[in-house]
Amino acid sequence: MRKKLLTEGAKELSYEIREIVKKANQLKALGLKIHWENIGDPIEKKCQLPQWIKDIVGKIVQKNPSYGYCPSKGILETREFLANETNKLGGVQITAEDILFFNGLGDAIATIYGLLSMTTRIIGPSPAYSTHSSAEAAHAHASPLTYHLRPENHWLPDLEELENKVKYNPSVAGILIINPDNPTGMIYPLDYLQKMVELAKTYNLCIICDEIYNKIVYNGAHAYSLAEYIGDVPGISLNGISKQYPWPGARCGWAEYYNRDKDPEFNAFCRAIDNAKMIEVCSTTIPQLTIPEVLGDPRYTEHRQTLNEKIGRRSSLINEILSDVPELYFNPTYGAFYNTIVFKKGVLNDRKTLPIEDPKIKSLVESWVKNVPSLDYRFVYYLLGATGVCVVPSSSFCSELNGFRITLLEEDEDELRLVFTKIRDAIKAYVKSAK
Repeated sequence: MRKKLLTEGAKELSYEIREIVKKANQLKALGLKIHWENIGDPIEKKCQLPQWIKDIVGKIVQKNPSYGYCPSKGILETREFLANETNKLGGVQITAEDILFFNGLGDAIATIYGLLSMTTRIIGPSPAYSTHSSAEAAHAHASPLTYHLRPENHWLPDLEELENKVKYNPSVAGILIINPDNPTGMIYPLDYLQKMVELAKTYNLCIICDEIYNKIVYNGAHAYSLAEYIGDVPGISLNGISKQYPWPGARCGWAEYYNRDKDPEFNAFCRAIDNAKMIEVCSTTIPQLTIPEVLGDPRYTEHRQTLNEKIGRRSSLINEILSDVPELYFNPTYGAFYNTIVFKKGVLNDRKTLPIEDPKIKSLVESWVKNVPSLDYRFVYYLLGATGVCVVPSSSFCSELNGFRITLLEEDEDELRLVFTKIRDAIKAYVKSAK
């Protein structure tokens, strides 16, 4: 080509959660049964939406206006409903004009980071959800800027490290919080959240909080919403229905702007985000129309509570199976439906392996492990070939920690026990092995 086409930041655009599927499907074609623990799609794991939600969707799609464009910011009645729900929390107060709809949070994240100045950075957690870290790094043409969540401290953030990185890096303009966290399943305590907001206020930063899992809490936990603790600091909350209903295929999410009037630069940034959606025309109409009827229905609270209790039960079962494995940092989860499990230092090396009986599968796996970016990829590939269990290496979540992320979505309890017993036994076999 006459000119270089690809930006330097493009190398940061990766999504191992789906990349691992390509390898698993190669093994599936060779006859291996795959246990999918890589992606957070409740529907794929046979989660059944109650008929009353399906009836609401069905009623809406019978109305001709549902097939047309909607206002660029989103359907007014839906935005008014959501603003009222936020205002009920008793914290920062917003109007419908402070809400903007997107085609899923992936769309929102790409738009928000894409509009940042190239020299402006948003510091986010590590391990990081790939959509955030990849988009932030791609816009900056650099590696993601992160603060560490510590597995030895229940995945809580290192606030001293965070402050030092903010203090000595003037390019940082905002802090990303994912609460409940993906990929760790950790829920931030209120005092940590308040300290992070105070840090943002001290250094004149904004807060971006991904709250897509805010309603998915269990085993006695509570997840605070950004609106409750942000005070007068500028911020953006991100939410959606893909996990709440759940309806991931709807691709329907929204951003809520807080305290736009407190900072003219932040207000201009929010206006640019609105304008970007206006150029696109609008987000999908039908899912937006369902929100007041579904989330406003008295049956919704019971529905979500029932799903949360099931996830909490699975969390407890996984804890029962894996928490006593001495080679692991294992933390029980209380929010979202993931857990990141980390190997202690020195457990993984390039001499250990797992037995694979089928020679074709063994040959394929051994070809994969020749050039891996880190040792946890090597373990994950051997685990996949030896057991059919498909997990995601934790180092793919912008982390130097070696481990793997699993989901808590398996509806069949017998299958759940089988899968995590396979993982436990594979770790024991791996530890004892040596080439």
